[in-house]
Amino acid sequence: MARRRKEAEEHENHERWLVSYADFITLLFAFFVVMYSLSSINEGKYRVLSDSIVQAFRSVSVNDSGRQMIVQDLPMPSKTMIGPKKTDAERKAEAAKKAEREKAARRVRDMADEIRRVLQPLADGGQVSVTEGAFGIKVEINAEVLFQPGEADLGQTAVDALDAVAQVLAPAEFPIVIEGHTDNVPINTYRFPSNWELSAVRASSVVRLFVANGVEPGRLTAAGYGDQRPVASNLSAEGRAQNRRVTLLMESTLVEEDVPEPVPLREDDAIQSILPPVSANMSSGMIDRQEM
Repeated sequence: MARRRKEAEEHENHERWLVSYADFITLLFAFFVVMYSLSSINEGKYRVLSDSIVQAFRSVSVNDSGRQMIVQDLPMPSKTMIGPKKTDAERKAEAAKKAEREKAARRVRDMADEIRRVLQPLADGGQVSVTEGAFGIKVEINAEVLFQPGEADLGQTAVDALDAVAQVLAPAEFPIVIEGHTDNVPINTYRFPSNWELSAVRASSVVRLFVANGVEPGRLTAAGYGDQRPVASNLSAEGRAQNRRVTLLMESTLVEEDVPEPVPLREDDAIQSILPPVSANMSSGMIDRQEM
């Protein structure tokens, strides 16, 4: 029995400290994750936490006897701005870009208002809708005010209204997608073997009208979706009537806002006390490794 105990002691695991070390690393990672989430969600809470960390991070040393503990403040690194400062030329360029974007957004809003005005003859009974979004203008026109059932030839009233729309769109430069949509009632005629052909030819009819009124052909795209993109249920007559439509998409991405750039830390930000200083040698070393 004594021999077995001795063998067990000789084979005792001396690497148990790795478990505690791994737990420490995990807790440290969780700590920085929480700190980052606070800085992204609530700047006030982040600042309180960062100030507390500055007070808590202190160096502890032991004297020669190994008994007395001496607590000393960590030396504060130099306060340098993290991230390059913008020059006057860059700020002026950003201001000019913002002004141009706002001007383009006003042009898009004015164009949408003009389209609503010229489509007023077709707007009786809510058959036309004009909406603005981050990607441009969307116009939905019920097919009943444009075409006879099962046909793809524009009526005279529709021609007059779409001629006016084309005059509004002709001076612009953004692309235009014209979509044809149907309900799920099958069609099988000599000219239109299925709803695919009917929806595509209806979209093409509007494209031809726009080209005839001066819209650049390279800006136009005709697409037929048949009954594959309904906006209402095809189980009722009202729903099927809503699904029979022509959609005009004016893709003006000029109204999109720029993605905001990361905000650099201020010179007096308390978090800088626990960040390593960025030296020129480190930067050049990174460049050298990238070139290699």
